[in-house]
Order: sequence, then structure tokens, then C-alpha cells
Amino acid sequence: MTRSPDRVRSSGTPAAPGALARASIRSSRMRRLLPLLALGSLTLLAAPAALAQPGLPASPNPGVASAPLPATDYYEIATPAGRMVVRLFDDTPLHRDNFKRLVQSGFYDSTAFHRVMAGFMIQAGDPNTRDADPLNDGAGDPGYSVPAELGREHYHVRGALAAARQPDEINPERASSGSQFYVVHGTRATAGWMDEARYSIRQTTGDTAFTWPDDVTRRYYAEGGAPFLDGQYTVWGEVTSGMEWVDKLPKGEPPATPGKIVKASVA
Repeated sequence: MTRSPDRVRSSGTPAAPGALARASIRSSRMRRLLPLLALGSLTLLAAPAALAQPGLPASPNPGVASAPLPATDYYEIATPAGRMVVRLFDDTPLHRDNFKRLVQSGFYDSTAFHRVMAGFMIQAGDPNTRDADPLNDGAGDPGYSVPAELGREHYHVRGALAAARQPDEINPERASSGSQFYVVHGTRATAGWMDEARYSIRQTTGDTAFTWPDDVTRRYYAEGGAPFLDGQYTVWGEVTSGMEWVDKLPKGEPPATPGKIVKASVA
């Protein structure tokens, strides 16, 4: 997992869209997930100098829960500051059911948001964040990856819930981290930024006709997001309430005092 636009700890979370990121959006740096110290191998936004973990089996079965999965797609992520409710998408069933199994087993409880980038995203899901060593944050996972579920009509608008992953160079199939995820809070887009993001996505994915539906473009302008990640990371859910506390989480990679997930459960 990696951290940041060029750094994503763990599974590779996307890079932040600041002035520097926008200037280099056409480079491979904007298309790489660097391993975050707290994400291991599948965060889009990786922390600097984080170690990735290649070669994980592409299996969505963590082998930790045998009970039937809940029918609901609404889950709560509780923190000391408040709660976030997310809805899982049914057209990304591998990621949906993987998250349900991990929640069912208590995998996320007492873990931290190890990567919080202002104007970009928050990243969590690394079991290493339970220990006192910040240098291994971003490198943890359940020991497997989840096959990519791209091609759906889901985008990195504000509130998108997506999977971190390793960079394309060592993960050409764009398989997701088995546990690390990120939530986009993002920056409001400009026409120039959208043009650069479109160009970058077409070059990276090979989809020379890629563009956004008009309603999605309007959301990027009005609400913000991370459009340069579209088509490259699996978006498997969305935040339905609680974005106000997401914006208030301690910033950093990792933060000096990270926000914690007290418990993840059915909403």
C-alpha cells in the first residue's frame, strides 16, 4: 500500500490534488499509489517511504467469518468525534462482501486513519495502526487482495468510498488492498483541472473516449472530489452521512494524533 499522489502507504491511495499534484497530473506520479507507512500495499494515498506488499492472492475471502452476511448495505464507522454512515454498492459485490466479512470479524475496530490529506482524502483499514510503531502504518492488510471492479458508473466525487491498492508497475491488474480504503473529501474542480484529469485518465487506462457524464462533472465543480483517480481505483460505496467530521480529522501522513475507528458495524 502506498501513500500520496506519488506516495500511498500500503495498498495505494491516490495522490493529493494540490498545486504540485495538478502540475504533474500527466506524469506517472499522479497515476501511482505509493505505499503509505500505514497502509501497506493498497492505499491510493501512500505515506512516504512506505513498503508495499506485492504478490498477495487475489481472493476476496478473508477466511475469518463463517456466519451469513447481513443483507443491509448500510454500515456505520464510529469514531470519538462522531459517526460516518456508508452505503455499499451492489454492483461491486467482491468489495461489498469483503467489507461485510471484515466488519463482521471486528477487523477495523480500534484501527486508525493513518493518512489524512487536506483537500484530498482520508485513508484507513490497516491493522498495523493498533500498535505503537508509526513506521509500519500503511503496510498492513489481511494477507490477500481483491480483484478490481472497475467499469462501473462510480466516480471519485466528494464522499466516495474506494479501495487503496499498489501501483500499476507492480499491480497491472489494479487489484485492491484486502482491507485499506479511503474516503474522498476533495477539492472543487476547475475546467483546466478536469481537462488535465481527462487527458491523464485516457493515457493511463487506454480509454481514449473517456469523459464524465454531465451530472458528474457538475458535482466535481460544485462539491469537489478527486477526478484524476477515476477508472483506476475501485469505488465501492459512498458516505451518506457524517462528512462533517471527516473534514475535521487530524491531518498528516500519519497524523500526530490519528483519528480512530472505535467500531465498524451495521448501521
